[in-house]
This record gives sequence, C-alpha cells and structure tokens, in this order.
Amino acid sequence: MHLVLACLIRRQPGRTHPQEAAEVVDILWAHATAADHLEHARAHAHPSRVDLLLFLRETADQDPQHQAATLLARCHRASPLLRERYRPPAPEYGQPPAPLTPLTSGHLTSPTPEEDTPS
Repeated sequence: MHLVLACLIRRQPGRTHPQEAAEVVDILWAHATAADHLEHARAHAHPSRVDLLLFLRETADQDPQHQAATLLARCHRASPLLRERYRPPAPEYGQPPAPLTPLTSGHLTSPTPEEDTPS
C-alpha cells in the first residue's frame, strides 16, 4: 500500500464549510477508476487548500505519485465544483503541480509488537 499526500490549492483563500472535505473525497470516488488503485482517501480543509491523504494499492508498473496526479487531474477536469474552487493540480494545465509526497518509502508497515508497546 502506498500513501500519498497531496493538496488542492484554492483559487481564492477563504472560509471552509463543514462538508467541504467530504465533498472533495466524494468527487475523488466518483471519478476514480480501477486503474487508479484507490483504496481510501481522507481530506482536511484549510482556508487556502484542501489536504488529501490517498491510500493506493501497490502496483509493479506505476509510480504512486503519478497515479495520484492522474486521478486529481481527471477529477479537476470532470468536476465543476473543483474547477471553481481550486487551481488545476497538474502541470499540463500550465500551473505548478500540487505537492505530491509519498510518506517514508511510500509503503505502509505495521508496527512490530515491540514498537506498538508504550514505554
């Protein structure tokens, strides 16, 4: 499993509304395909951006950053709400790419029993 941190930058910073993060996650799921390997998504809205945590199934032939960028670009193109609120996330739109950062090595690992025990 890969874990990718990404963000959508607002066109105009402003107040967030309570359902904003859920709306973005719903849009991701509405436009995700099996080829995206999306397992889970979390979002947190801020006045200037929405942070996304994308859990992607590991594949031998795809880079998780590329998978996430492809999914976000497709969602932005397809969703009037995302186009209205957020800057395009991919360089093909003439904008700098949204930060996509795999956490640690990009793999999730379970803690060993020794690591999981509080000291």
